[in-house]
Amino acid sequence: MAKFNETFYHGVDQYSDGEVEEEILRLVRQGMGLDDILQEELSYPILYHLSKVRENIFLWYPFAPEARILEVGAGCGAVTGILCEKAKEVVAVELSKRRATINFERNRQRANLEIVVGNLNEIPLREEFDYIILNGVFEYAGSFTEGEQPYEEFLKQIARRLKPEGTILIAIENRLGAKYFAGAPEDHTDRYFLGLDRYDGVKSVRTFSKTELEDLCARTGLICNRFYYPYPDYKFPYEIFTDESVNTPLYGRPMFQFS
Repeated sequence: MAKFNETFYHGVDQYSDGEVEEEILRLVRQGMGLDDILQEELSYPILYHLSKVRENIFLWYPFAPEARILEVGAGCGAVTGILCEKAKEVVAVELSKRRATINFERNRQRANLEIVVGNLNEIPLREEFDYIILNGVFEYAGSFTEGEQPYEEFLKQIARRLKPEGTILIAIENRLGAKYFAGAPEDHTDRYFLGLDRYDGVKSVRTFSKTELEDLCARTGLICNRFYYPYPDYKFPYEIFTDESVNTPLYGRPMFQFS
């Protein structure tokens, strides 16, 4: 059975989609999935947290079977289960107790999983990990990391928990994504052109271009040596492209957008 550790929880959920999370918790406790929900009752948060498509972001990745994985910001467990299937041990850290509880209910039978509730910056995990997962997390580093350069500081703190030959896997929106030029609102604020305008006046969230990520990793002493391109995005990825395949005719085909 999975372990649930709330030693470092301060009693306040710092991130939430609201009361819909209670409905999600009820669904997973009853063992229900998307196929059990009537179409008229399906909302975007339920789809986002429970869709099996979410697992595609790491389903293909060749994790070493004896590896130890640290998943930061595990949320409601969208990818936690697939990580448990691929690795020897998974430690999933989440700020919100309610979201961590949903994750636990989804994966309670996984004996190689420990869910820890709290801010990673305050949790004294002394173990070193083979992989550290930041799936939809890094863009919020400015909200929960102190300092003048919170994104650099957060990466440095992450790297301290990594084995010398370990790997950090970051899934994040592209600040210069084509959909933003086409008029799609910024994913986190619902404001048009905000990312293209370099988040003018906003400090709580930030995404990056490819070159910005490379520069950021270089400044923190990390080797940023490989990029992948989830299509249509990393939240609901149906295909994963590489530098070698991204310029082929197969990339960019019409794809339904949930937004």
